[in-house]
Amino acid sequence: MTNSVKLFFQRFTIRFPKFLSLLFVLLFSLFLFTSCDAIINLMAFHPDTQDVLSAERIPSNVEEIFLETEDNLKIQSYYLRYKTSDRLLIYFHGNAGNIGQRVYDLMRIRSFGINVLGLSYRGYGKSDGKPSETGLYIDGKTAIEYSIQKLGFPINNIYIMGRSIGSTVAVHSAQNLNYAGLILVSPLTSGKAQAKTTNLSSVAFLAGDAFNNIAKIKNIKCPVLIIHGSKDTIIPFSMGEEIYDAITTTKKLVKIEGAGHNDLSTEYYELYWAPIKSFLQH
Repeated sequence: MTNSVKLFFQRFTIRFPKFLSLLFVLLFSLFLFTSCDAIINLMAFHPDTQDVLSAERIPSNVEEIFLETEDNLKIQSYYLRYKTSDRLLIYFHGNAGNIGQRVYDLMRIRSFGINVLGLSYRGYGKSDGKPSETGLYIDGKTAIEYSIQKLGFPINNIYIMGRSIGSTVAVHSAQNLNYAGLILVSPLTSGKAQAKTTNLSSVAFLAGDAFNNIAKIKNIKCPVLIIHGSKDTIIPFSMGEEIYDAITTTKKLVKIEGAGHNDLSTEYYELYWAPIKSFLQH
């Protein structure tokens, strides 16, 4: 048992009766030494399977496609064609809601003259399954393979974009490959560091090596654009800076003064979309 766990137990037993303390220790130990996945998934994912776009509500230039993963799940996605472009952007959204709630963001990206594929992770929207870190990486791999094998885009014509927890799928998927570019919006450094920024700092060790962007970002070969709000209280701007500093390839960091986590593309519309458009058109 690590010193962190011992200290956590010691603090707990001071405040509670002996019987309750013992019961807690037993239950906590059982959980700790079996799997931490359940608590990581509980903290990390907030899917919406109710507020989804029906077929009638999907914009006419948006095609709904279901991709099949290697573990036999059907994953919802939206494909927005731009017929005169030979390039594609794959979009990985944040940890709440579903891809249907980002359809207008996908349409905005398409307006820059590029094809767009937006993915709804397992357990989100109309997708099968339950979300997990490993599952998200499988979903990302599925989207990329579909883009290359079925849609016919060469890897050097594909951009990867990830926002918030989607940055972890984007970074994981882009390692050691020559994509056209990688766009990270409000990226976190790691699950453990993220837990330390919240009220979960005392149990941050449970996150282990989960969502370890900071280790993987060193394996990125393609150009990288990072956009982060200076007043982000969910994923601090300092994490975006740390990711930026660790990148060894061509890179750019856009700091949007006054912006938080969820208002980047709305309240700071021009400051957010202009660098993305510029990045995609060079």
